[in-house]
Amino acid sequence: MIPLRDNIPSRTVPVVNYAVILACLAVFAVQSGDRDGRLTFLYGMIPARISQPDRPVVIEHRELVQTVFGVREVEFRSEVPQPPMPVWLTVLTCIFLHGSLMHLAGNLWFLWIFGDNVEDRLGHLGYLLFYLGSGILASLSHYWMYPGSVVPTIGASGAIAGVMGAYLYLYPRANVVSLVPILMFLQVLVIPAPVFLGLWFLLQLWQGTFAVGAGEAAGVAWWAHIGGFAAGFAVAWLLGASGQTHPRVTVLRPATDRRFSRLQTPWD
Repeated sequence: MIPLRDNIPSRTVPVVNYAVILACLAVFAVQSGDRDGRLTFLYGMIPARISQPDRPVVIEHRELVQTVFGVREVEFRSEVPQPPMPVWLTVLTCIFLHGSLMHLAGNLWFLWIFGDNVEDRLGHLGYLLFYLGSGILASLSHYWMYPGSVVPTIGASGAIAGVMGAYLYLYPRANVVSLVPILMFLQVLVIPAPVFLGLWFLLQLWQGTFAVGAGEAAGVAWWAHIGGFAAGFAVAWLLGASGQTHPRVTVLRPATDRRFSRLQTPWD
């Protein structure tokens, strides 16, 4: 399911959400000139480097090499460079790096859809601290599951998962207009936010459970998504229970916005 928009209007300009998006775009622009991926190894979170900061992290990989005896598979060993800062700070710096344009676009689109409304409820400074904190907790969740991994972890998806978890608590009656593949066709459907976000979380949990048996993490950091989402929901619940969130906003009613003419239940 691909979210297209929700029916929650923002009362304020989400300046922090915009700033985070611009920061990720700027970092990716710098990464585009980094042909050998050095920035990924310097500022990405490598769990083994945090577990054993005094020991060099060595990555082994195999490549096909042309030799006088023909093409042979050769094993190479390379030491991961140390970051120009304490290694534990990479649990934060990693959330601003991305591996590809599609990785970046997918993350920032979800942040664009859900982040403005969460910032509306938490306030600008509160949202900034919440976003960074969610990213750190997501990174630590991945680290907890794979403390010996030498694969760099990068991406804002763990922090954005925290935003989605907070959105689920703060806007339980919201709706999300989504592009959904049904058989061989794409359909635009209005889906209740708890259904959309709940299915997304269950998918992460399902994939993460199977990934545990695969050994060292590679590909997608499912447990960063799981940890970030759970942390975001829990923090929003704590803030809401203590009255620290701003007043709720009103859902767009059918009479005021024909795009949501299928919505019958107003926000209360």
